[in-house]
Amino acid sequence: MDTRYTRSTALEHVPVRTELADAPRRVLRNTYMLLGLNLGFSGVIAALAVTMAWPAPGVLLTLAGYFGLLFAVTRFRDSSTGVLLTFALTGFMGYTLGPLLGSVLKLPGGSQIVMLALGATGAVFLAMSAWATATRRDLSGMSSFLFIGMIVAVLAGLGAMFFQLTALSLAVSAAVVLLMAGMIAFETQRIVRGGETNYVMATTGLFVSIFNLFTALLQLFGFMGSSND
Repeated sequence: MDTRYTRSTALEHVPVRTELADAPRRVLRNTYMLLGLNLGFSGVIAALAVTMAWPAPGVLLTLAGYFGLLFAVTRFRDSSTGVLLTFALTGFMGYTLGPLLGSVLKLPGGSQIVMLALGATGAVFLAMSAWATATRRDLSGMSSFLFIGMIVAVLAGLGAMFFQLTALSLAVSAAVVLLMAGMIAFETQRIVRGGETNYVMATTGLFVSIFNLFTALLQLFGFMGSSND
């Protein structure tokens, strides 16, 4: 038996194993870099929408723009075009956030409400990301629950909007906060464990979760602020 051949063959596999072990870490690093840029860009667009008093796009345009751009990101996720499309999607979502931000800022202590929602969103994101990375519990079983929960929340939210049911709207916002916290943990663990290998899609998923979490918290805190007048 040629021991030199055996040793050299074994050594050839070491870099491959190291590369596979490092792959989720690389995806997570690229995801956080792109996510940070998209959050900043969306924030700038939202600030412009508030400053320039851009009109609300309406439900139909919001849904068409969101799902259309989301489809485009998914279609080109493996190319540089997909990266650019993430900015188109997050910029559009920032624009849709403008009217809500503007209405909250008009409340007494509106800027404090916005900062509180931002701080709470950041705290939830960091906590759930850290937990998803450290826990040994497999969160993959949450996917069906989160998917069904979001469908119910969207339908209930539309009903609350059309029928102007404030109590239902607040209940939906509270449910969305819980769902998005779970979604952040679920998506983070998928990246860490190698279930999501495309950082464009990982960025998009995390951004949507953070955006919905912030929006729901803003609505809850805004209602509490207005009810205290």
